Amino acid sequence: MKNVSQQDRMRGVLLGTAVGDALGLPAEGISRRRIGRLFPGPWRHRLLLGRGMLSDDTEHTVFVGQALLAHPDSPERFARRLGWSLRGWLLALPAGIGLATGRAIFRLWLGFPPHKSGVFSAGNGPAMRVAPIGVLFSADKEKRQAYVAASTRLTHSDPRALIGARAVAEVCAWCFETGAQAAPAGADFIRLLRACGKEDREWQEIIDGMAGAIDEGLSVPQYADTLGMERGVSGYIYRTVPVACYAWLRYFGDYERALTSVLDCGGDTDTAGAIVGAMAGAVVGEAGIPGQWIDGIADWPRGMGLLRRIADRLTSVSQTQQASSPVGYFWPGVLVRNLLFLAVVLLHGFRRLLPPY
Repeated sequence: MKNVSQQDRMRGVLLGTAVGDALGLPAEGISRRRIGRLFPGPWRHRLLLGRGMLSDDTEHTVFVGQALLAHPDSPERFARRLGWSLRGWLLALPAGIGLATGRAIFRLWLGFPPHKSGVFSAGNGPAMRVAPIGVLFSADKEKRQAYVAASTRLTHSDPRALIGARAVAEVCAWCFETGAQAAPAGADFIRLLRACGKEDREWQEIIDGMAGAIDEGLSVPQYADTLGMERGVSGYIYRTVPVACYAWLRYFGDYERALTSVLDCGGDTDTAGAIVGAMAGAVVGEAGIPGQWIDGIADWPRGMGLLRRIADRLTSVSQTQQASSPVGYFWPGVLVRNLLFLAVVLLHGFRRLLPPY
């Protein structure tokens, strides 16, 4: 692989998250079989008139990035800043919000501190937003784990949520620390994932199965089948993260194939797409993401330009280890945008009620 600059790689993480989110959003909750009938042909933006928009997966990644800029030296202050971002996010009437995340934000509004606001859930929320933490602290494992834990506890207290989030962060950190010039050996990759949940038997059994799938050369949908997800990837973090990790390794250095192989599985496509998009973007950088997928996202005020600016400022913070001001944008426009987004999602939902089935 050609050399990828740290700035381009950082952009790849944030833009890769957005592309996976936007491409997967129209197919969220649809079975693998129905996706093939409803959306034939190559993957492209289909939310509205050939364009894509961003959902909570990307929005939470923005909040994490902004909190990291302000507080790269204190996981506690980072968590407080992220908590206020989530409070404001809920007030702006987002079209989609996970049950666990919604309950946790309500607890934040009631006055629970960030380390006690999370609810017992192993949903995907912590994994979908954690990639910027992995890359910013790629050279400092202790700090990386402290920030991953702070971000996770804010909404999810189930230990499995922390293990899943840790796995995504560790893969992204590996990309930045090593330069990701070649795929890791299968055995090394398995060791990296095992270390994320040494204390959890279920996680170890999942990684055992992944090791066997790597040896057998299974496709990504075939691997998903071994986890009981023939109809689609579920919202359980112990299903989504392993499938995303397997696709990342199976198609290392090929953003398009890694992402589409996960989307082809159906189910929670926007979140699964966002997670594998971030990890694959950490390898290839912005230049390795298909341009038509980036250009096809039409969103504001949290659009692709904002993601690039956050990525560039995070690159500077990673080099100087000095805090920076978060990137400004016209936040009053979020409510108007969310009302439009809700209308688009409802229209798209009605369309999905129609044939072909």
